[in-house]
Amino acid sequence: MVSYRPGNKEDFDQLYRTTYPRIFATLVMILKDRPAAEDATQEAFLRAFRAWKSWKEDAPAEAWMHRIALNVAFTKRRREQFQEVGMLVLRLGRPDDPDPTAGTHPDLRQELRALPPKQAAAIVLRHLHGYSNREIALTLGIPERTVASRLAAAKARLKVRLGDRVER
Repeated sequence: MVSYRPGNKEDFDQLYRTTYPRIFATLVMILKDRPAAEDATQEAFLRAFRAWKSWKEDAPAEAWMHRIALNVAFTKRRREQFQEVGMLVLRLGRPDDPDPTAGTHPDLRQELRALPPKQAAAIVLRHLHGYSNREIALTLGIPERTVASRLAAAKARLKVRLGDRVER
C-alpha cells in the first residue's frame, strides 16, 4: 500500500497515475458514455487536487478519490436528467394550465386572499380538497386542535366579511 502525504504534489501525481484507470473505468460504468466519463474523471482529479491539502488520512487516498469521482458522476447524471426533462417539456409543450379557482365565487377568492395564510390553507384544504381535520393536521404538521381553531377563526371572519353573498 502506498503512503500519501496530504498537500505533497509528488504524492498526488502518484495517486493520479495509480488510480486514474480505476476511476475512469468506474465512471464509464456509471455514466455509460466514454467522453462523459473522461470529462468527469478529469473534473474529479481537479477537485481532488484543489482539496489535496485538506485530505485526512483516516480513509485511504484511493477511496477518497473514488468518493470525489462518484460525487462528480452523480451530479453530472442529475444535470443530464434535468436537461432531459427540460427537452421533453420543450418538445411536448407545457400542460394546459386551467384556472384552479375557476369555480370559486370572486368575492370568496378575494376574501381568502385577505385571510392570514395559515387560516386560508386550512379553509382551502377542508372545503376545496375535502380533507378532514386529521388530514389537514398531518399535511400542515400541526395538532388537530390547531386546525379546528384556524378553521373556526377563518369561517368567522369570512362570515362577517361576506355575509350572505356566497352560498355555502
